[in-house]
Amino acid sequence: MNDTPHLPPALATGVGSLPGTDAREAAKAATGSFEDFPHLPELPARGPGADMIGRTAGLLVELYARVEPSGWRIGDRPGRDTRRARSWLGEDLDALEEFTQGYEGLLKVQAVGPWTLAAALELKNGEAALSDPGACRDLAASLAEGLRQHLEEVRRRVPGARLVLQLDEPSLTAVLRGQVRTASGYRTHRVVDRQTVEATLRDVVGVHDGGPVVVHCCAPDVPFALLRRAGVAGISFDFSLLTERDDEVIGEAVEGGTRLFAGVVPGTDAPLSDPAGSVMGVRTLWRRLGLRPGLLPEAVTVTPACGLAGASPGYARSAYAHCVRAARSLADNPE
Repeated sequence: MNDTPHLPPALATGVGSLPGTDAREAAKAATGSFEDFPHLPELPARGPGADMIGRTAGLLVELYARVEPSGWRIGDRPGRDTRRARSWLGEDLDALEEFTQGYEGLLKVQAVGPWTLAAALELKNGEAALSDPGACRDLAASLAEGLRQHLEEVRRRVPGARLVLQLDEPSLTAVLRGQVRTASGYRTHRVVDRQTVEATLRDVVGVHDGGPVVVHCCAPDVPFALLRRAGVAGISFDFSLLTERDDEVIGEAVEGGTRLFAGVVPGTDAPLSDPAGSVMGVRTLWRRLGLRPGLLPEAVTVTPACGLAGASPGYARSAYAHCVRAARSLADNPE
């Protein structure tokens, strides 16, 4: 799409989550590892409210959520869980601000997208918001306003940054296929119409007015074409889950200017090959698609396959350094 905000070249970044509970250590790792494209870290090990769903629930405007034994449930008023989520986000922003003094360049912030949020947040009856089209609309609108305010806050704290918004949508494929289970576990929720999914995503993407939005989906069968139509500037995915079935849509995405955030480094502790080996699959894909090798550093950002919350702290640091070296290998030797 010609009106999609452009995402300038950036060789490597993280997905979002890191192990541990120390906001300053996490901010130091994210800003120190990725000097050209740091991100706001997430630390789910702190507990409910620091997890992916709770953190984003804390951003919602005029909607609130609390923790129940079955998960996060929408409630009538802000309670302890909402306050905790907002407090931890404030800590993370304080730490990020400390380590980005004078920084000018790309900076990524992450939040859960509208469809994964609708699949995870429960209504008062215990069923997912996904079961109610009206609830989905209300949730998306609340999220959009919350994200607008969040982006303004980050701009105020890091005025030199060019913000990139990442929407985490690990449940998107399941929503499109009707694979999200009901509370009983015996049935699945209805398939949501693809045009509705696309339109809702486009509305939420639109809150970052003039700024690039990336959607991260670490599930198989990422809907590349739908996401591009929704106006995203980049798509983040687990590279190991690609099949040759995806070749055509990936080729179209690259030629249309969509940036690929290729998750090539394992998200949990694993032996790391040499950096060139980690991006060998990317080079192979490029050759298969007949794309110009020199386009690689302009079109691909190297990342871990998913968040690193389940990794050891030592591995997380190594994985970030490995992403940077692998990206440099891709840029220096694209053939």
